[in-house]
Amino acid sequence: MAAGQFGGAQVVILKEGSQRTAGREAQRSNIMAAKAVAGAVRTTLGPKGMDKMLVDTLGDVVITNDGVTILKEMDIEHPAAKMMVEIAKTQDAEVGDGTTTAVVLAGELLKQAEALLDQEIHPTVIAAGYRAAADKSLEILKTIAVDVSVKDTEFLTKIAITAMTGKGSGTARGELANLAVEAVKAVVDEDGSVDTDNITVEKKVGGGITDSELVHGMVIDKDRLHPNMPKKVTGAKIALLNAAIEIEKTEVDAKIEITSPDQLQAFLDQEETMLKGMVDDIMATGANVVFCQKGIDDLAQHFLAKAGIYTVRRVKKSDMEKLGRATGGRVVTSIHDLTKNDLGKAGIVEERKIGDEKMTFVVECENPKSVSIILRGGTEHVVDELSRAMEDALRVVGVVVEDKQIVPGGGAPEVELALRLREYAATVGGREQLAIEAFADSMEVIPKTLAENAGLDQIDSLVSLRSQHEKGIKSAGLDMDTGEPVDMLKLGVVEPLRVKTQAINSATEAAVMILRIDDVIASKSGGSGGMPGGMGGMPPGMGGMGGEE
Repeated sequence: MAAGQFGGAQVVILKEGSQRTAGREAQRSNIMAAKAVAGAVRTTLGPKGMDKMLVDTLGDVVITNDGVTILKEMDIEHPAAKMMVEIAKTQDAEVGDGTTTAVVLAGELLKQAEALLDQEIHPTVIAAGYRAAADKSLEILKTIAVDVSVKDTEFLTKIAITAMTGKGSGTARGELANLAVEAVKAVVDEDGSVDTDNITVEKKVGGGITDSELVHGMVIDKDRLHPNMPKKVTGAKIALLNAAIEIEKTEVDAKIEITSPDQLQAFLDQEETMLKGMVDDIMATGANVVFCQKGIDDLAQHFLAKAGIYTVRRVKKSDMEKLGRATGGRVVTSIHDLTKNDLGKAGIVEERKIGDEKMTFVVECENPKSVSIILRGGTEHVVDELSRAMEDALRVVGVVVEDKQIVPGGGAPEVELALRLREYAATVGGREQLAIEAFADSMEVIPKTLAENAGLDQIDSLVSLRSQHEKGIKSAGLDMDTGEPVDMLKLGVVEPLRVKTQAINSATEAAVMILRIDDVIASKSGGSGGMPGGMGGMPPGMGGMGGEE
């Protein structure tokens, strides 16, 4: 970078080799990258959407229809494209569904903005128009929303089915949706909030999709510790320990001098007595099942087996918390402090074989605030995709139980929004009007894409949908089988209001953010994306593996 006024001397501001793109060029490049990301997931939208097969550098294959999973698995380098991935992640974290919708919307908003930029409309004006349109959209959505009662199981099941449609669950959607609704109803807190972390989803390959089941209690992917322990305990009193049943090693290096064989024997006897003392402490409380988060000494295992106590060790911390919720027990960090009142209760604790693996079932709990779903399927890819579908269904049903408001699906809200926003734009006037109209046009990308993915004619479908909405039928959406506009509420294609509001909000924010960038300065040392030492992205194939936390 040279500046003339310094008597011809060159003033270097940026490091050698740094790249700088400014003005329209920077905007164009960012918009192009964002549009490319939206294009990548666009074909997966809707019940007739296609799937993507993603192969990472290790050759691991993921086959999915889930927007956020696709974007996490893709190794994305471009900084503006990474923002699009963030939209999907936010959408997924907030509501669990509608990730593809949010990304496709953001891509379309930027595409429409490009045409406005070519007409010399300033990005700030477009941003203001988009924000006003987004606020107005949220108002309009409230008028379309329908209140729903949590007791209406049939309706909740329809919501779960809509969330699962197109995610590989195929024919068994109804049964899986029932499992999702039952599971959510079981974990609703007194204040009406739903934490879907209290629902454990275990995947087991083998059997068919219809072999999936809901367990009112906990399923732990571990078998009993010792073959001499009972396989089944009825009337279980469960001790939850976050403490090792082992002799603690000393912190400092201690030397013990043993001079005679008797001393060695006494030393070993002392260890045995201590371990037996720990097991006796557990038995004294009346516990007949022990779940331990840490290790258990071999000798202690022998004493536990002798006492007929069903024991599982190295249970995950999250599973321990859920066990506490399911059985009403308390996780105790010291064996000496364990009392009768800390024990959890369950009707049956038993080891069952699922497929070729043994698992521990804790069932018949009085009021389990934590439940488990076991998903079965023919291949690993089927089970993985089922698990993603189930995750979406659980989150969506949870959101509806909390908010109690839904909107019709099938592109109905978007067509209604486009119509009302055009009316609103006319009242605003000025250059902002153009931006609001562009926002309205962008909304129609959803019904268009739904039609396109179902093999229908985009224009015909959109025109027939519009005419229904102009007649005042707010819930008219696209029937994917016939291509005709149908009342989505009657058809049972519905989704939570929060999925739509969140998608519109995050898409608008991301689009505005990308629009407002007029200068991209990338320093050289980064190799990619300007991060030091070529750390521009994660190593290939590490892009967030499947998001199964």
